[in-house]
Amino acid sequence: MGLADALNLRERNPVLCLREPSLGPVFGIKGGAAGGGHSQVVPMEEINLHFTGDFHAISSAHALLSAVLDNHLYRPNTLSIDPTRITWPRAVDMNDRALRNIIVGLGGRTGGVPRQDGFVITAASEIMAIFCLADGTSDLKERLDRIIIGYRKSGEPIRAEGLGVSGAMAALLKDAVNPNLVQTLGGTPALVHGGPFANIAHGCNSLTATRVGLSLGDVVVTEAGFGADLGAEKFFDIKCRFGKLKPEAAVIVATVRALKMNGGKAKDDLATEDVDAVKRGFANLKGHAENVRKFGVPPVVALNRFATDTEAEIAAIVDGCADMGVRAVVANPWGEGGAGCLDLADAVWDVLESGDADYAPLYPEDMGLTEKMETIAREIYGADGVDIDPSAAREIAVLEEAGLRSAPVCIAKTQYSFSDDPKLLGRPTGFRISVREVTPSAGAGFVVAKTGAIMTMPGLGAAPSAMNVDLVDGVVSGLF
Repeated sequence: MGLADALNLRERNPVLCLREPSLGPVFGIKGGAAGGGHSQVVPMEEINLHFTGDFHAISSAHALLSAVLDNHLYRPNTLSIDPTRITWPRAVDMNDRALRNIIVGLGGRTGGVPRQDGFVITAASEIMAIFCLADGTSDLKERLDRIIIGYRKSGEPIRAEGLGVSGAMAALLKDAVNPNLVQTLGGTPALVHGGPFANIAHGCNSLTATRVGLSLGDVVVTEAGFGADLGAEKFFDIKCRFGKLKPEAAVIVATVRALKMNGGKAKDDLATEDVDAVKRGFANLKGHAENVRKFGVPPVVALNRFATDTEAEIAAIVDGCADMGVRAVVANPWGEGGAGCLDLADAVWDVLESGDADYAPLYPEDMGLTEKMETIAREIYGADGVDIDPSAAREIAVLEEAGLRSAPVCIAKTQYSFSDDPKLLGRPTGFRISVREVTPSAGAGFVVAKTGAIMTMPGLGAAPSAMNVDLVDGVVSGLF
């Protein structure tokens, strides 16, 4: 947001394209997604709480398919759906660990068919991914029909088309598919639309909003959640591939505090100067910069300044970036808004004007699913390889037989580490990625590989942010 406002101050005619907040993180640990300080999209409270109802429309469309599926099981199950091999979960836009694994269909003969089920958060719903990648209403309905909901007793995959409700689902989404226009505190137009998480989903705003931004502005500033191992990889390998986008620059956001933590400094001691810890943690930032370059896109590092940062710590990062041929610029979006990001805007514009970008996906479409996972793990995470659970390997074979061999892979992985172990900080080596489950997102056009202990339904912490939110005299407080 600060970068977009700075480009606006430089009269570069920018349009900002962002994801919508999910109520899960708003009331969980992370807080909202409308920015902070002098770099915000407004009205912040409305954007963080319900906004225009897009998430509710997606949750409702997902719930409709779930309800029709279970009703078909109850009567008459002409599709011969195997109740033990249903892959379509339920969805709700809230962190709720108790819903990860549930039993439905209880209550006797009229209660439906008893079976094991579970919820994902709406940001991880395949309908969210379809919503963000669809190109118009016809494409939306075709993608909804292609959803694999489960398998027949004979082992063949069953698609949502057989349940005949893609039209009704599209009707629930008819207003939500239109991008939402708001603005930043600096007056920059912002299209806020779609909200998949980058650690458990593909992490990008809607393709529709991005294309609208490209048609209206001279430069589009968008974001891909978490690091270059998650958000950027999925942006480049999934969204840009499907949308035929050609990104020309990437901004990697870093902080002194984060690098000190990756360098082994305790979280409660990050305010204390420690140049050596910064230098040790720099390996993490270097890994992200190298990852971005693997897609042919030149990076710029935005060093998001905190009051406790010292000149020596900042110099260590700037010098380290210079050594690898990457420009690092100190920015203060929280404290100064666009005015605090003018140097960053100039650095980004220089990269755009250079014409050095030559974007290409990391892997070709005709590579097998297992080979794609191996490529991402080795090239982006720095792993020695991938260990795939036998049941996941069987699912890969089924999905390739079903026509998904050419699909990109969306890996669900912790955001705290290049590895699938959140405790391995810095730039770890000598590890392997463990894929325990593979699920189809055939309507979205990709396959999801779940690694380590990552969950597609987050839980709340011991003291969730919801405890700080209040409504007094019609005014919402406590959101951040």
